[in-house]
Amino acid sequence: MPKLTETYARKISQSNAGTDKYWDSEIKGLVLFVGKRAKTWYFQKDVGGQTKRILIGRYPVISAQAARDTALGLALEMGRGAGKVAQKGAPTLESAADVYLARPKLRSEVHKSGIRRQLELHLKDWLKLPLDEISKAMVVRRHQELSKIPSGANHALRAFRSIYNHARRTYDLAESPTMAIEWYEEKPDGRIIDDLKNWRQTIDGLNNPIHQVFYEFLLFTGLRKMEALTLQWASIREDHIHLPMTKNGRSFDLPILQLHHEILAPMRPLSREWVFPSPKSVVGHITKPERLQYNPHMHRRTFATVAVEAGVLEEIVGRLLNHTPLSITGQRYARPSIDALRPSMEQICVELQHRCRL
Repeated sequence: MPKLTETYARKISQSNAGTDKYWDSEIKGLVLFVGKRAKTWYFQKDVGGQTKRILIGRYPVISAQAARDTALGLALEMGRGAGKVAQKGAPTLESAADVYLARPKLRSEVHKSGIRRQLELHLKDWLKLPLDEISKAMVVRRHQELSKIPSGANHALRAFRSIYNHARRTYDLAESPTMAIEWYEEKPDGRIIDDLKNWRQTIDGLNNPIHQVFYEFLLFTGLRKMEALTLQWASIREDHIHLPMTKNGRSFDLPILQLHHEILAPMRPLSREWVFPSPKSVVGHITKPERLQYNPHMHRRTFATVAVEAGVLEEIVGRLLNHTPLSITGQRYARPSIDALRPSMEQICVELQHRCRL
């Protein structure tokens, strides 16, 4: 281990990935964390079976000599027992994310995997950094670097913000550095399938029959893409589909008709578990259905649009789409049964069949 002098600290190169740690050879516990853009002094010591890490400050704002003097003072204080009340060092983004994603009240597994994917794709080089080392400048710069897809940039840094703010409940952290971000305006796509006869021809022309059924089932149920992709036969009942956990954090029962069973009939012999199986997929089901001019969410918006045009009340359409009602009555009191929603589903499917007919 080297002696962390001013010259040594100045000559250390920034890390290419993750965070490198340099321990001082003379003052036990003094460490310099070196990331891609910053060098930070800490004092670290095991007290009562727990690792206590105290932030000293950034180099070169805090010189090597100042850091050494501070660390020596902290070592003396901890030797007298003051370390027992010292704050445990801020968690890394990775460990804070693990705690956040373990919350029992968090949404579905799909939502959790989405957050993990955001971290791995866009914030992977931050995962080993303590949260208090991720600055406002860093989050603003990353947000700008991801600006080619504005909604993706917003989602990645909002995921970080949720994790950071959850960690603030336990650790003495400053306000989230995302306060410095100017969020990009997100304009909803809003497109629907205007020509369902052309859609029918497009679907019938797909080479993969599983993908054909997938898109048809999306249109006639209004399900979200991931809800359909991960659908299991155990969730398909005679008169409804039961999803134990959905995007909004609750279970959902969707009434289905004989028509839906007929759509799914070709899938029955292919897998005992997955409705839309894929032998090439690691997870067992299709993950990337063939790309069309009509994306999966257009099917969901089309289901809703056709429903309203067919005379179904928006409140009922929202129930079929598993949207959270806006009113207190809708959220806490009204619980319409599957049988009460079935006539509306029949009305929608009849209209869809009529518009799809070649």
